[in-house]
Amino acid sequence: MEAVQDFVLATIASPIVYLLLFALVVIDGFFPPVPSETVVVAAAAIGVSTGHPNPLLVGLIAAVGAAVGDTIAFMIGRSIGTDRFAWMRRRRVVRAVDWARRGLDRRATLLILTARYVPVGRIAVNMTAGATRFPVRRFVPLALLAGVCWSAYSIGIGLLAGSWAHEHPLIGAGVGIVIAIALGLLVEVVTSLVSRWRKRRASERVIVAPALE
Repeated sequence: MEAVQDFVLATIASPIVYLLLFALVVIDGFFPPVPSETVVVAAAAIGVSTGHPNPLLVGLIAAVGAAVGDTIAFMIGRSIGTDRFAWMRRRRVVRAVDWARRGLDRRATLLILTARYVPVGRIAVNMTAGATRFPVRRFVPLALLAGVCWSAYSIGIGLLAGSWAHEHPLIGAGVGIVIAIALGLLVEVVTSLVSRWRKRRASERVIVAPALE
């Protein structure tokens, strides 16, 4: 998907970049290989250095696109479930869906808001929410709020990197992408560790409970 990223960055000085950004962010909502976050960060970094694209407009487009993409994933889950196709039954996908289902039962609002930062995690959460008939009226506002928060986070990284390398916009874009990837990996690692810790605590409670009877 680097070719997609390079193509978008090649159009950075053209108004069409806004349409491409919107399309990438929407598709990323249900197809994680699309590099929407790094493109948004790079666009913001270049925008703060050169004035185009406008970082505020990039942020608005990213927020709306994220909400639309997440809602599409929700509707896909509502229509076909989470196990119809072979790729949905892969071990990693099954684990992600199981994690999403447990999380939605306990803390749906928090999970929908935070899952936006984990590419596979957000799709698992949103599709599972649709498959389990999570209320549409409740999901859409949460998806929009998650999109706004994710967009602000991405734009913030881009603005920081672009300001640091103001005279060299492409360097700023590269730094922003590295920061975004590093933070994304950190979020995924922390999420995994917290999930394992909760599973261990739950197992300990199951073992201790019979002993107390």
